[in-house]
Amino acid sequence: MKKIGLYFLFILLIVVVGCTKKSEQVVELKLYPLNNLEGIITLSNVQFDKEISSDGKGSLRITTTEPITIRLFEVGDIDVENANLTYQAKIRTEDIDGKVYLEMYCCFTSKGEFFSRDIQTPITGTTNWVTEETPFFLQKGENPDNVKLNLVIDGKGTVWIDDIKLLKGPLR
Repeated sequence: MKKIGLYFLFILLIVVVGCTKKSEQVVELKLYPLNNLEGIITLSNVQFDKEISSDGKGSLRITTTEPITIRLFEVGDIDVENANLTYQAKIRTEDIDGKVYLEMYCCFTSKGEFFSRDIQTPITGTTNWVTEETPFFLQKGENPDNVKLNLVIDGKGTVWIDDIKLLKGPLR
């Protein structure tokens, strides 16, 4: 009888630990593979590139001679709060004179728009594919009505962007 009680306690412990870990997992809320120009907001200076891609299915190529912000997507209401919201993308650059980084706006009807920019690790010069990301920490009760995903080129050159993801993870 004592063995059955210990066995039951062991199973219960496994279930509790398993459920706890699931709540701390990162969940993909949105995926934009960028296999075409569908849904892209800013189309000036933007081309679909079939040849250069992180996944072999194409990417967006942006060439500019001056600083520009490319508005990529507006996600809308994603019904998320008390979480780490992360905008992630693969980026490749050629001859960037300046900085390239991701920018995410979280819009709240009653509070306005707030942004997160990946300015700690901007990309410059010429690079192969790198994964960049910028987080936005949403506290309990903070649920954005819209999320805007941008690419900022603060300079000139050519940038490719591919495999955009919006991820939800736990607050740490």
